[in-house]
Amino acid sequence: MSVEEVGHLSVQNFLLSLTLILVVSKLFGELFERLRLPSVLGELIAGIILGGSLLAVVPSVAGQVGYETFHLLAEIGVCILLFEIGLETDLGDLIKVGPASSLVAVVGVVAPFVLGFFSVIMFQKFGLMNADPQLLTIIAITVGATLTATSVGITARVLSDMNKLNTGEAKIILGAAVIDDILGLIILGVVSGLIEAFNAGSDGGMSLTGIITITFKAFGFLFLSIFIGNLISKRVFNFVDKLRVRGILFLFAIAFAFFYAYLANIVGLAPIVGAFAAGLVLRRINQFKIVEVNLRPVSDFFTPIFFVLIGAAVDIYVFNPFVDDNINILLIALILFIVAVIGKYISGYVVFKKGINKIVVGIGMIPRGEVGLIFAQVGLNYGVFNSKLFSAVTVMVMLTTFVAPPLLQIAFRNGNPKLNN
Repeated sequence: MSVEEVGHLSVQNFLLSLTLILVVSKLFGELFERLRLPSVLGELIAGIILGGSLLAVVPSVAGQVGYETFHLLAEIGVCILLFEIGLETDLGDLIKVGPASSLVAVVGVVAPFVLGFFSVIMFQKFGLMNADPQLLTIIAITVGATLTATSVGITARVLSDMNKLNTGEAKIILGAAVIDDILGLIILGVVSGLIEAFNAGSDGGMSLTGIITITFKAFGFLFLSIFIGNLISKRVFNFVDKLRVRGILFLFAIAFAFFYAYLANIVGLAPIVGAFAAGLVLRRINQFKIVEVNLRPVSDFFTPIFFVLIGAAVDIYVFNPFVDDNINILLIALILFIVAVIGKYISGYVVFKKGINKIVVGIGMIPRGEVGLIFAQVGLNYGVFNSKLFSAVTVMVMLTTFVAPPLLQIAFRNGNPKLNN
């Protein structure tokens, strides 16, 4: 892309890059959907093609012309995505799912987090990584956090395609996946707070007291924002709904989400935590369906920008096995993939309800999808991940998303009654 004399992205280059992002991401998304794979993977591939590793028409590294512009668009995209997920999450339904989903969710968060954390420690010990010892714990925590959340959308899509959404396994998987997302966002809030404290030079953030304080801050923000939001949101939006200006209801909803994201950032949490909380709150207003329907085209515009920029940040050359330094990155990606699969798969074995196929539940929890990518991007934005580790983590997320749909189809097709007891 050409550079203006003042060092800014020109309007014509911005429009060209934006056009390519939107068109190429959707074309690859369509291709992957036809292959019965999640469209988000196509958007990632589009980003890799358009990014610095290949065509270099999308800025992928901080400091490049136009990077800040597209980075801001991507931040809007991910906030809208989490707002949308919040709107689709019914807290009442989660309570009805019962202890089975909760237990699967807790194990599905704790196991991969612990495995991911100690994997990073072992990478350093055996020379696969050479991180600053002071930064190592933050890296390990962030990698562990990246492994925690299951992608609700991807699992739901596969189950829907198979007409299995009404099965006991599907209800447990989807309930656990949503609880996973909530726990994962709380963990993300804690991790972002720890990183902020570390970057500010505060050792207290890494102490047990500091971690407990940030954890309570994350829980406290979610609780208070949802509690206060539920008290005022219905009255506010009932009033707004009576106004005559076109689009005012939807714009107030978007503004509500952005304000919550702002508040989350003010208290030291990731903005997406606030956007998610806003979705949970507006799920309960009378105009919920209007907001949800109007949000879809906006999400369709902004969300691909986020995933394309993630793909653009992946350096495909680090996966060239003929370069000695890249062998370590390939091993890290492979080990993280194995750990990611094991950490979620074992969560299916804590289900003791009769007639439930534990293998199906375990496999259904494997895909990380868009949520794992959000975590990885946070690690990169905060400077915790370098480009090589970010690329390895992104590949891990993509692999879990690739393998889960066919494995889930095989598990349902070959279900053994003996496994259901």
